[in-house]
Amino acid sequence: MRTLIQALKTKELRKKILFVLFIIVVYRIGSFIPTPGVDYTEVNKCMATIGSASQENFIGLVNLFSGGAMLQLSIFALGVMPYITASIVVQLLRVVIPRFEALHKEGQSGEAKLTQYTRYLTIGLAVLQSTTILVTARSGALFNYQCDQVIPDGSVFN
Repeated sequence: MRTLIQALKTKELRKKILFVLFIIVVYRIGSFIPTPGVDYTEVNKCMATIGSASQENFIGLVNLFSGGAMLQLSIFALGVMPYITASIVVQLLRVVIPRFEALHKEGQSGEAKLTQYTRYLTIGLAVLQSTTILVTARSGALFNYQCDQVIPDGSVFN
């Protein structure tokens, strides 16, 4: 307890801790805001129907990593998974692509370039993963085919 009090007395460390707590609060609030075009009452019915059985499959595992936001189809359903996946892919590509290894050895400027590639890949993976969630939700596979019409408007623009 004494260590925690001492940490909060340091201004720089206190600012960082408060920033992290603020980001956690923002994420938790965003995990309850439904995505536009999703019938949130139908999602709640599906979640009640599935219950704890949803934690036993792969989608339940992914939902666990998103803090419960994926099965609620919230705006933060992806969480940090696209970024984590992209950073792992870029690190693995350093072994396969000599240019990436050369960038890594360049120092700070090369690392900045690899970080930029990671961010671009994150955007691509986020689009791919969000589209996959949308398609599985429309087909009913997201809720083990026990619910339908979670996304009532099936148009492309929605």
